[in-house]
Amino acid sequence: MAEKVIIIGSGPAGWTAAIYTARAALNPLLFEGAVTEENRLAGTLPLGQLALTTEVENYPGFPAGNLEQYLDSSLSRERRDGLPQHAKEGVTGPELMELMRQQAINFGTRVVTEDVTSVDFSVRPFRLNASDGQTYEAHAVIVATGARANYLGLPSEERFKNRGVSACAVCDGALPRFRNKPLVVVGGGDSAVEEADYLTKFGSVVYMVHRRDQLRASKIMAQRALNNPKIQIQWNRTLIEVLGDDQKGVTGVRLASTVGEPELELEAAGVFLAIGHTPNTAFLGGQLELTPKGYIKWTTPFRTYTSVEGVFAAGDVGDDYYRQAVTAAGTGCMAALDAERWLAAKGL
Repeated sequence: MAEKVIIIGSGPAGWTAAIYTARAALNPLLFEGAVTEENRLAGTLPLGQLALTTEVENYPGFPAGNLEQYLDSSLSRERRDGLPQHAKEGVTGPELMELMRQQAINFGTRVVTEDVTSVDFSVRPFRLNASDGQTYEAHAVIVATGARANYLGLPSEERFKNRGVSACAVCDGALPRFRNKPLVVVGGGDSAVEEADYLTKFGSVVYMVHRRDQLRASKIMAQRALNNPKIQIQWNRTLIEVLGDDQKGVTGVRLASTVGEPELELEAAGVFLAIGHTPNTAFLGGQLELTPKGYIKWTTPFRTYTSVEGVFAAGDVGDDYYRQAVTAAGTGCMAALDAERWLAAKGL
């Protein structure tokens, strides 16, 4: 028997859609993704990109405060023990995602810890093939698979992945190999500043490598980088090679100049990429219309409709502009309401 609605993705958009569809008695089934090494390397493990951040200061409803007792009472011991040590102030990304997940489950959301590997939107009910080998059917689908971190594509970058090259400072920054060593962050946006700021807790100095003479980050974030004595910005520079050896891993970087200056080599034990994201849409097999940047195209203003009737998109998989947790959650709510009303109109 076909599900009324299947949600693909487990970031803020996915869990919000699950909360709303569950409360609407649609009995949603949510694919949160598989826990595999491949997904870890790609940054697509369950709970989305927010689970890879530290303190979340801009999500409404979580001012600075000690959440320890609330977390203890809200989450199962198994899920609670799996969280990093609480920061004592505000809420962290992993904590916020676990709370969203639990809230969706409390209302009856069923969770499958597998990937959706392919879909067939040419038939009704829609068919979804999962990494557990099973095929699922659904009358409506909400795609909330988010976006993953980009890499430069350098051979040396690939060579030293997991040996000093990373796209997630929060995941890897506390590793012994980075302690009290020079570190490099590539990028100039808010994410790059956040990564660099976080890494100053562990590295002796953090070099931010940016191809321009001004950061793309918001003013408040840019000022945070400029004010941090442990962050040194390498203006008008691009990373052209990660240096290292098989024994030590990363030992440095070679930087080119965008304004005609000589190449520069810096000693570094780690290189962290913060240069944007790619939407996770490959599994769709081209069955939904995408934007020129590869994001799912919303076909109707102020709606989460896609090019296939009955398929809705929420969160960063359809948003290359705002890309915030609160906007992702907002579109998750919208997609759930759109799906609920569409199903009702179809008598499903």
